[in-house]
Amino acid sequence: MDPLQQQLAHNLSGKSAYKALVSIALQYKGYFLLAILGMVVFALTEVAFAYLMKPMLDDGFINRDETVLKLIPVAIIAIFVVRLFASFVRTYCMDFIGRQVINNLRTRMFDKLLKLTTSEYDRASSGAITTKFAFDIEQVSESVSSALTTLIQDSLRIIALLTYLLWLSWQLTAIFLVAGPLVFLIVVKVSGRFRDMSKRIQRSMGEVSHIAQEVIDSNRVVKIFGGEAFEREKFERINRQNLKLNLKLTTAQAVSTPLIQLIVAISFAMIVAFATSDSMQGVITSGDFISFIFGLTSLFPPMRSLSVVNQKIQKGIAAGESVFEFLDKPDEIDRGDQTLPNTKGEISFRQVGFRYPGHQEKVLEDISFQVYPNQTVAIVGRSGSGKSTLVNLLPRLYDYSEGEIRLDEIEIRNLDLINLRCQIAYVGQDVRLFNDSIRNNIAYGMLSDCSDEQIIAAAKQAYAWEFIEKMPQGLDTQVGEKGVLLSGGQRQRLAIARALLKNAPVLILDEATSALDTESERHIQHAIQNLMSNRTTLVIAHRLSTVEHADQILVMQDGRIVERGTHRELIELDGVYGRLHAMQFSEQHDSQNG
Repeated sequence: MDPLQQQLAHNLSGKSAYKALVSIALQYKGYFLLAILGMVVFALTEVAFAYLMKPMLDDGFINRDETVLKLIPVAIIAIFVVRLFASFVRTYCMDFIGRQVINNLRTRMFDKLLKLTTSEYDRASSGAITTKFAFDIEQVSESVSSALTTLIQDSLRIIALLTYLLWLSWQLTAIFLVAGPLVFLIVVKVSGRFRDMSKRIQRSMGEVSHIAQEVIDSNRVVKIFGGEAFEREKFERINRQNLKLNLKLTTAQAVSTPLIQLIVAISFAMIVAFATSDSMQGVITSGDFISFIFGLTSLFPPMRSLSVVNQKIQKGIAAGESVFEFLDKPDEIDRGDQTLPNTKGEISFRQVGFRYPGHQEKVLEDISFQVYPNQTVAIVGRSGSGKSTLVNLLPRLYDYSEGEIRLDEIEIRNLDLINLRCQIAYVGQDVRLFNDSIRNNIAYGMLSDCSDEQIIAAAKQAYAWEFIEKMPQGLDTQVGEKGVLLSGGQRQRLAIARALLKNAPVLILDEATSALDTESERHIQHAIQNLMSNRTTLVIAHRLSTVEHADQILVMQDGRIVERGTHRELIELDGVYGRLHAMQFSEQHDSQNG
């Protein structure tokens, strides 16, 4: 865990979240110091311009000093030239820091996506995570770039101007400062409300994104099953809630800002009344008073900005808490220090049990079986019996709660996680392709160095080359998001080609032919037989006819292995497997006769 994570772990308060954001910004000290220098110079130009009003009125307009009248325009231009360069340095440096913070956090968040446990993925919605990458992270940027710039620069402007006003007339300045405590109390009061509203808005945005993502992913189901009205009503309900929350935030801002300005205006009126009273005659000159008024009015913009900046900072704090809460989620546990350069593929499950984190009910219980090198073990059973969960334990997509799993007599928790997964190839029912070329989908990840000859050979074995070579761009053909530009059978064959190219000693097949048409399946069954050759294979199958030749068949029911043996042995037993086989045989017979 890096120092930032240690600072944030189990301490996600607003103060610690903003402190962490600023600590990232302060990594770029050179830019930050340049920005501060620019802000200081910018604040001093404000004072310099206010000071010019005194000689311009007293020496220029009243005493008609020709030298002063000539120098004042030059001084005004010089002040604004300096102000221009100071503003550029400040803006560029702070925006640079803000974008670096975003880049830093997005990199951390993406790294967390790669390390996040499967259980966390099961619990999280993709829309909510996407919102953190887009909406929340931009709110964070606001709080450490423009908001922090406003906070520092306008504070410096106020300090510089107040110092100048005190030098001109402490009596008039004291009247103005009476308003200070009232303004402070209002800011403190509304800050908590801003943060609470910002958190609720961020959660609402996550729900909005989630619903939109579901409609995008399931658009065919929505259209065919007439879900438009239902989805629209659900979206409008969440969207109305989001609108309501934003309007509440706007109301809080709309009330607090004018109220602060009213208090300042009252103090301003009192200053004018006091300065023009008889008691101040001869104490200050006309130039002093105009310079004071100019300096006082110059205070209003930074004060107005500071009254609004709190909202941006509170939004950033709420967004920072959301981002850091995500970064604080547990990584996959990888404490293994052993490797298997050439595994034989011997697998042993010994009294393995599993329950999902936070649940008491066991999904798997007392699972024990042995798979010898190059054997094929089929796992069958009704939907929900725990078949997929069982095979997901081997590559440690989930961590088992009880017992142990061994690969070549080494407990898999003692194996380096990457090395363990190097030993395993996977082909599932739900094929996941990336919005990339066919070449990069077959030669994915650790396979990216494979030559085109190797890729084509794997594609031919998977009977995928027959459709790839007909495409105008061949291996460079883009498959679209989730492979939408290909048929289900074509996507499945690419997944099989990927597994063939990996050439791992252990193979997991999870309903690998279920998405194929009859002709494709006939071809693929031969390819799968080649793929299974000289490999230890775990096969999950719904159609029992595809696993009749397995060395061992495990029959699962309610998370337990209730029967085991060869196809012939289980048929003779006439138990759960026998009933499933008879039912499928009857359905197949009825279908052929129908």
